Amino acid sequence: MLIIAERLNCTRKSVHRAVSSKDAPFVREQAVRQAEAGADYIDVNSATGVQTEVDDMKWMIEQVRAVTDKPISVDTANPAAMREGLLLHGPSQPMVNSVTGEQARLDAVMPLAAEFQAKLVALAMDDTGMPETVDQRFVAIEKILKAAAHHGVRTENIYIDPLIRPVSTNPTHAVDCMETVRRIKAEFAPLKTVGGLSNVSFGLPQRHLLNHAFLTLMVQAGVDAGIIDPLEPGAVGTILATEALLNRDEFCMNYICASRDGRLG
Repeated sequence: MLIIAERLNCTRKSVHRAVSSKDAPFVREQAVRQAEAGADYIDVNSATGVQTEVDDMKWMIEQVRAVTDKPISVDTANPAAMREGLLLHGPSQPMVNSVTGEQARLDAVMPLAAEFQAKLVALAMDDTGMPETVDQRFVAIEKILKAAAHHGVRTENIYIDPLIRPVSTNPTHAVDCMETVRRIKAEFAPLKTVGGLSNVSFGLPQRHLLNHAFLTLMVQAGVDAGIIDPLEPGAVGTILATEALLNRDEFCMNYICASRDGRLG
């Protein structure tokens, strides 16, 4: 499973402070620690404010690039900041995070994903609002796929996020996401799936227990990528152990190598 490391997100108070004060050592350390923990992509979210976001995206990516060549997930709702991040990304394949089935977002983001041949996180929602059922998610997915085809975005570069929401607000949220992943695998290959997996536990005690259980269930359902904190104890280990048990890790070599590197937690 592709691990997209989520810690460099300006919605976190510590990251917002670091970016606002241009604390390069803090940002660089976060990038290095996540890369060493097993991240495949470093998510960079520059949501500091309308007036500063383009410059902050540029600065954050420069700090990440100073310490790691891991691919970057350019995470912003600002098309200008997104373009700046993609321009600075470097030779590996970038990721765009994210688009929805809302027409304004499709018009703004799809051309950038096509131009930079990026992987694309696509949230299963549209102009009708947040979906409550699997079928509503698929209405949005079909809109996204139609727009992607129009702009020349390759299906194999699209990662559908089924919109993981807290089970504390609706007990069906987790099972609906698992069903969405299974149905995508059955009906829309080579379309891929992704999710902000820790969202499922928001508002509940002992969140790590729910997060790790949900990780296991989503890996079993077939999710291709997860937006997670790779520094959360046991998170990477849970993914690798589940893949080994599901015969998705030949001779358990990924699991063994991670153990030797001290990455199982």
